[in-house]
Amino acid sequence: MCKRCLFLLVLMVSVAHAQKVINLYNGAAPGSEKWSWREQENVKNMFQTPVVYNVVQPTLTVFLPDPANANGTAVIVCPGGAFHTLSIESEGNEVAKWLNKKGVAAFVLRYRLVHSVTDDPVKELIPKMADFKKLDQENDSVVAMAIADGKKAIEYVRQNAAAYGINPHRIGIMGFSAGGTVTMGVGFTYTPGNRPDFLAPVYLYKTALGNPAVPADAPPVFICAASDDQLGLAKHSTTLYNQWLDAGKSAELHMYLKGGHGFGMRKNNIPTDTWIERFGDWLSLQGLLSK
Repeated sequence: MCKRCLFLLVLMVSVAHAQKVINLYNGAAPGSEKWSWREQENVKNMFQTPVVYNVVQPTLTVFLPDPANANGTAVIVCPGGAFHTLSIESEGNEVAKWLNKKGVAAFVLRYRLVHSVTDDPVKELIPKMADFKKLDQENDSVVAMAIADGKKAIEYVRQNAAAYGINPHRIGIMGFSAGGTVTMGVGFTYTPGNRPDFLAPVYLYKTALGNPAVPADAPPVFICAASDDQLGLAKHSTTLYNQWLDAGKSAELHMYLKGGHGFGMRKNNIPTDTWIERFGDWLSLQGLLSK
């Protein structure tokens, strides 16, 4: 095969596997119009996983299942990273690919983040995590923007459901850590147009949300975390679970003895390795994996 033909073949294969990326807003996102930095990715850091940082223009990366297996359910996936980074693989793309195997369409959300001034956002973030009160103060305005991005994501998927082969009444949102904050920020304050049909916060950080009431028409929720969460966030998940139960709403909680914070799709040879299978069981029980 000639070199040119080989190049074209490789290019065609690469394009075929490329994921479509959607800008959530036409023009600058409301509230961050004056941000002048640009989104970047860091692959060598203390988290030992690729992270995205300095998100200015919120986007959705589209992962669609094989049409033969598609069941019409969609999930918006919100990676975590303390509103400074996004753990884009372990809590984003890998989750989306797993969902695709179950016939579920996935949309990985890159929501707005605090500005990192170096090319090592994780190194910047770690010292800040020693004082969550100060970190919350720094994150405050960005949290509201990130939640707005989550709502906008649901609106986009619902408005374009037919184009993606999605049932507009089977659109959920899930998130990890700060992404769990985004998930429940949406889950507590939605409107009819951006109401999620189900929620799945994983090792949720809840403090940044204050104490909102459970909505009267709250969707079912799947909650997952580890008791030995080194950031002390286990009770954030149990509190949310009790809130949903007290309101008479549907909730399922998986609290693992061991797993720490940030296990995502990592394989650690402990029961948290299969948490996402339990999420699949829950989706099936909700009727969300049937066509």
